[in-house]
Amino acid sequence: MSLLPIDQAFAKVNAGISALSSEQVSVAQALGRVLAEDVAARLTQPPCAVSSMDGYAVRSEDVLTQPVTLTCVGESQAGGVFEAPVTKGQCVRIFTGAPMPSGSDAVIMQEDTEVAGDQVTFKEVAFEGKFTRRAGLDFNEGDVLLKAGQLLSARDIGLLCSMNVPWVKVYRQPRVAILATGDELVMPGEAVRESQIISSNTLMVAAMVTALGGVPINLGIAGDTEESLRQTLSGLDGVDLLVTSGGISVGDYDLVRNVLGEEGLDIDFWQVAVKPGKPFMFGHIGGKPVMGLPGNPVSSYILAFLFVRPALRKMQGMAFEQDVPVRAILGADVPKNTVRQEYMRAVFSRDDQGRLVATPYFKQDSAMLANLAHCEGFIIRPVHAEPSQAGEECDAIFIGDSHLTI
Repeated sequence: MSLLPIDQAFAKVNAGISALSSEQVSVAQALGRVLAEDVAARLTQPPCAVSSMDGYAVRSEDVLTQPVTLTCVGESQAGGVFEAPVTKGQCVRIFTGAPMPSGSDAVIMQEDTEVAGDQVTFKEVAFEGKFTRRAGLDFNEGDVLLKAGQLLSARDIGLLCSMNVPWVKVYRQPRVAILATGDELVMPGEAVRESQIISSNTLMVAAMVTALGGVPINLGIAGDTEESLRQTLSGLDGVDLLVTSGGISVGDYDLVRNVLGEEGLDIDFWQVAVKPGKPFMFGHIGGKPVMGLPGNPVSSYILAFLFVRPALRKMQGMAFEQDVPVRAILGADVPKNTVRQEYMRAVFSRDDQGRLVATPYFKQDSAMLANLAHCEGFIIRPVHAEPSQAGEECDAIFIGDSHLTI
């Protein structure tokens, strides 16, 4: 089977993923969730003209020159109302956020006054609207301020509260079952024989799912027998996506495709022109999408970054989209590329001209997790790219796992 170009693979996965249903949650639980419908303000903010300073509410026409002395006839506090109108020669003590008394149209800060009993001398002039906030300055009742498909940040939570919205409709969090295969795998902390390795892929992918707003369900490790694999795959009820790690290549013990095929797996494709990470499977079983990641940990991460990440975004009502590459300057020479689009682990810096510099790690082995953990993004090498020297331009993308925004 020929290798599927990455753009075609991306389009097939996009076509095979749908947004999930919605649910209602309290605003207190909505951080990092994605709105399933537009949200309109339920009130006007501020509801009336208010002061933006501690000072005195005045009629601007009374303080066109200075100094001017006016009589203080009361005070207006936040949460209270000064009922009487302000007339010629009068002022009202006012505090930040307090309603402007009828008849007043400006505020002079308390620092610019001298007070003797109820007589207040103003050392500053005021124009209409000075240190006041008009009604609806922030928003008006009925204004649509948050749109469907928006990932809710901490700032958005504050806005929803100010809009007097206690509940919001959001997309469900995808439930993602994650399975590793291989007799050679053991969990972290277990005794490790010479022929065994620590299983890192399942917990790494689970962490990515959590960071992207999903709910990971770790199915554990299946041995290299069909019976073990079937037993491990038995608990898929209520799952929205199955992600496997390993067992999808062409070896005698790569059993995932065969076992899932017997259970009704419809495979769309299973080899993609990406380096590292050629063995990548996509299909459906019982209407649920299935993604098979390679066993090598770096390959597994990069394929999850390229396909699982946008799939989880689309399931939550956001756009299924690739990262837009930025232009950078190579910090080291890179060799000619072959038939697969390569994602080289790299770190970024700025040169003395302020240009972004992407420096690839010297070793790009697909089992080197230390390089992956320390890298900041990837240099993208197109298919059949010629050798490039340090100082030449390249395309690069940054890694950003966090689903939650502040």
